[in-house]
Amino acid sequence: MKRVLMQTLSIVFLSMLVCLVSVSVFGQGNSENQQKSQDEYVIGAGDNLSIQVWREPNLSGNFTVRPDGKITFPLLNDIKAEGLTPLQLKKVIESGLTKYISAPVVTVVVTSANSKNIFVMGKVNNPGKYPLTGPTTVLQALAQAGGLAEWAKGDEIVILRTENGKQRKIEFDYDDVSKGKHLEQNIFLKPGDTIVVP
Repeated sequence: MKRVLMQTLSIVFLSMLVCLVSVSVFGQGNSENQQKSQDEYVIGAGDNLSIQVWREPNLSGNFTVRPDGKITFPLLNDIKAEGLTPLQLKKVIESGLTKYISAPVVTVVVTSANSKNIFVMGKVNNPGKYPLTGPTTVLQALAQAGGLAEWAKGDEIVILRTENGKQRKIEFDYDDVSKGKHLEQNIFLKPGDTIVVP
């Protein structure tokens, strides 16, 4: 009886250990992905930023990138943020603060990405504006919009994209792509793209 009890406890303990290791590894992967996306994200007008200066609460706070692409930062006045990654902006601020603080340590986090949006309209279940926070395909955007509504013409979907001041139309056949055909149509979306589902 003791032997059976000991074996059962050993199995339970090993199972718990495997779960803990899995959660730890999964969590680490998630944080690495989040860090990678933060490093690659390009800041735009309308984005909200949390900027923290270590041991300097008076310099830390939340900032919104103005339409001119700049933020007003204590001691440094207007700084251009648009077009930079959080890591690049961190270095700009640290460089500027060295005149006032010895070895400043700055953290820049995008708390709300408002500058990069796509639009899904027409016969989808949840039409509207959606933030483009990472690489997103047409199929993924349609899923975010709740999928196609009843009577939608899935083979006549178009993506409207503005490039160099001109608008062009990209055709997308939902019926084919969802069956694994013509997958080249499932393009990655760009900020400002509009998906129209007739």
